[in-house]
Amino acid sequence: MKQLIVKRLPQGHYEAEGLPSLLDEQGVAFEKIDCVDWADDYPYAPKVEFRIAHTDDSILLHYRVEEGSVASLAGHDNGRVWEDSCCEFFSVPAADGLYYNMECNCTGTLLIGAGAGREGRTLAPESVLQSVSRWSSLGSQPFEERVGKVEWELALVIPVSAYFRSKVGSLSGQVFKANFYKCGDKLERPHFLSWNPIDIARPDFHRPDFFGELHFR
Repeated sequence: MKQLIVKRLPQGHYEAEGLPSLLDEQGVAFEKIDCVDWADDYPYAPKVEFRIAHTDDSILLHYRVEEGSVASLAGHDNGRVWEDSCCEFFSVPAADGLYYNMECNCTGTLLIGAGAGREGRTLAPESVLQSVSRWSSLGSQPFEERVGKVEWELALVIPVSAYFRSKVGSLSGQVFKANFYKCGDKLERPHFLSWNPIDIARPDFHRPDFFGELHFR
């Protein structure tokens, strides 16, 4: 199981657009999302990495992707973003039996769900979705699949209030079970990559039993 120390940054109001330069200044390193868990059926592996920091009351997340095609068809939040070029963050923030899936496509369209398992999940209300600051190097407008090598970045500022069914206080000193993913279910070359490996027969990201650990300093 992978473990990652999450650096604490000074309190302040941070917008997603400024995260790449902020995390550069703070020396926050990238981690690879490179586990090809179902290589027999889905061998394609785009280059994907992420880095993460926190400010006690917010998670700061930055993805960097290089892939062979890109698409953004989900035109509204809580839509089918996993079918697009999509980066995902799943985590367990409290001892209440719930885990959260935060999935964002390459133009910042966001889905947040909460529940104890894959079925019967509760989607976040609009007020929660709007509380997450988002930035993408590809802009914010949907588009059809573009085939050809592309590099893009995505940044999110996620307040602890986005864990809308759980009580999450200061992040400092906490340990979250978590995993990070890259997928594109409907792209020319579908793929399913994870940070912490998933040892099951078929693609399924809703497996908290295969999460790694985030240690918030």
